[in-house]
Amino acid sequence: MHSSFIGKIEKAKRYQTEPGRIHFLNATAEFHGEHDNYVVELREGHWHCTCHTFQIGLEECAHIMAMQRILDPMLDIESRSAHHEG
Repeated sequence: MHSSFIGKIEKAKRYQTEPGRIHFLNATAEFHGEHDNYVVELREGHWHCTCHTFQIGLEECAHIMAMQRILDPMLDIESRSAHHEG
């Protein structure tokens, strides 16, 4: 294997252990919930989900809260909060 490629692999392994280097600006994911599949999005610092709970605005959506916990080191302070727009 070429030495420059080996160096890139080693750098990628180091970056993998430093998730704070990554900052999500926008993201779209399919979330496999207990009852259905939902689309969870982060757009310009605001969360959106296609689940019923989010759409009617009754309470915080578990899908968004899970995404915030998983992505925490890669989100800005606003995106880490439960704030969202319906």
